[in-house]
This record gives sequence, C-alpha cells and structure tokens, in this order.
Amino acid sequence: MSPNSHAILSPSKSERWLNCPPSAQLETQFGDQETEAAKQGTAAHALAEHKVLKALKRQTVRPVSPYDDDEMEACTDAYRDFIMEEIATLESEGITPSIFTEVPLDLTHYIPDGTGQSDCVIVSDKCLHIIDLKYGQGVLVDAENNTQLMIYALGSVLRFINIYDFSTVKMTIFQPRRDNYSSWTIPLDELLDWSESVLKPIAKIAFVGQGSFQAGPWCMFCKAADRCRCRAEAQLALAQYEFREPPLLNDNEIVDVLGRVDSLVKWANDVKEYALDSAVNHGKTWPGYKLVESRSMRHYTDEEEVEKAANAAGYKDIYRKTLLTVTEMEKLMSKKIFNQVLGNLVYKPPGKPALVPESDKRTAMDAKTTAKEEFTKCEPEER
Repeated sequence: MSPNSHAILSPSKSERWLNCPPSAQLETQFGDQETEAAKQGTAAHALAEHKVLKALKRQTVRPVSPYDDDEMEACTDAYRDFIMEEIATLESEGITPSIFTEVPLDLTHYIPDGTGQSDCVIVSDKCLHIIDLKYGQGVLVDAENNTQLMIYALGSVLRFINIYDFSTVKMTIFQPRRDNYSSWTIPLDELLDWSESVLKPIAKIAFVGQGSFQAGPWCMFCKAADRCRCRAEAQLALAQYEFREPPLLNDNEIVDVLGRVDSLVKWANDVKEYALDSAVNHGKTWPGYKLVESRSMRHYTDEEEVEKAANAAGYKDIYRKTLLTVTEMEKLMSKKIFNQVLGNLVYKPPGKPALVPESDKRTAMDAKTTAKEEFTKCEPEER
C-alpha cells in the first residue's frame, strides 16, 4: 500500500494515468475520503505483516484494530503461509533468500515525486519476487501486466539490484477474499525496457496534466468519472443504436454494444449519484427535477417491547429461524473448519450463461449444452 495516497501519480492509479494521462491532474480537483474498506485494508496489511515477521522469528507487536475478525484472521494466516511456502521452496533448491516486509520505495527515477511500498519482497540471486496483498473483494485483480505491480517491482529492483544478481522478476497478487492467487514472471530486461519506453515518458506528461483524455475500464474509480466529458462522449456514442431494434443490428454493431453496455450503465448511475448528492448536500436544483422522499419500510421502535406486548396479547410464535448462508457459515467457522465439518453438505450448481469477452479466464460453455442439462448433471441423486 502506498504511504502517500495523495501523490499525483500514485502507483495504485497507474492503469488510469498511463491510459489517460490528464486524469491525474484532473483528480486533484476532488478531495480525498478514506472509506471503511480502505481502513479495513490497512488493518489487514498491518496484521499480515505482524504474522509474517512472527513466522520469521523477528521482533513484532500484534496490532490492535476494530476490524479484526475471523475472516481477517483466516486471510492473514493464508498470506503468511503462502510467503513461508515460497521461502521453503527456495530453500529446498539450496537458495537462501532475504525477506523484507512493507518495503518503502523511492520511485522518483521513474515517476515525478513517486513513492510506494511493497508488501513483501523475497529476493535472491535467482529472482526478485514481490507479493502484493489485496484485501478488497470488489474487483478481481490479475498479476499479468499489472502496472501497479510493475512499478513496485521497478522500485524494488533499484533497492536490491546492486546486492543480488537476479535476472527475473516475479510478481504475485494475493487476494484471499476472492480466493485469487495470481503470479506473473518477466525477464528483468523486459521490465526495464517497459520503464523506459512506456512508464517514464507517460509519467512525465501526466504529472503536468498533458496528453489526451481516453475513456476505458480504468475510469471505474476515477474521482472525475461522473463529470468527465470524455467519458460521457464515449458512452453517449451508443445513442446511434437507440432507435434500431436489436435484430436489425449487424454482428459488429452488437459486439460494439456488448463491449460498452456495462460501462454505460455504470456511467449513467454515477451521473445520477452525483446529481442526487449535489441536490441533497449542496442545495443544487436541476431544471425539471425535484427532491422527494422515496418509499420507506416500517420498523419497530423497540424489539424487546414488541416481544413483551405480543406475548401479553397471547402471541408466542413470533420469531423466524433460518440457517446462516453458506458464506456466513464459512466466515463463522473459518474456511478450514467449514470444509471439514460441512464440505460434503455443500454443492455449487452451474451459473446462468453469460456473454463475456474472450479474455475472461473462465472456461467456455458448450453452446449445444443447455443450462438445464448442466444443472441436472449436478443434482444430488434421489434418496
């Protein structure tokens, strides 16, 4: 996690400013707000580092956090175990690696005012391996061509290149809440070539707000996303299809719509949220629109008093009892105990068919096999 979240060219936002250089300066117009998810992630990183240091028999004090729960315990245990397994694998090959945690990085050789931090670096004469803990679960993160990891790797290379004689760099995303462990290895020369041909020249223009705006998947978490004209124009380009029935579109036009419809919906919702926030919190009025109260649900003012009153009136059976969901039960027990106790009592039916880009890593379905047939294959036998 970067120690300087206010940096103009933050490595965590590098996919965005590498594709849309002016966005870095544009975002400085919007304030920073630390979310609960970010606070939870910070707590998870602190606990994970403590467990790694303890496993390495180094001095450490366990951090105290209100976010610590069974899930965080299990996830940070898994992170520690992964790192220790990586170390054990190297040692079995006769290699004695050095291990560093929460390594501060000076990135100014590549990025103006650039700083960063590697969660874990395992380095030897064989390879430099950086491991990035992602505690979030909203977006699945892949290590291959991950620009944040590549930048962290470059910073780590600068720190250790004069001490160790490695020629390859390995990068790993460890995302336990999504059961996602992704690694990618690249020759050191290729990583350095990328820094010279792509990273440094784009970082130079992005830092001063130059370059061209470019809309794309990287817009998702941009602070300017809901007001960006470039993004609006890219989404509104779909309006050319508005008055044409789907059967009248050719294959190329349908593919064009499929590739942009999700981002179009998200953009439209972002605009709606911005307009609502402006009206509620800043008194903004929008011509043709007004603020109203949406329909709400009734709630008990005091559940204990409700129970007493209902019992006094002769109503005793007033509670509903249901099993926890599979996810809630796994979180309660921890993944390991859950598998031991309930593993043979859980099954996962096939999901509904969905059209996704070919780059999606899921296995393609056989178009001749219906979802009903697939589901039937997984149904338990009659008792």
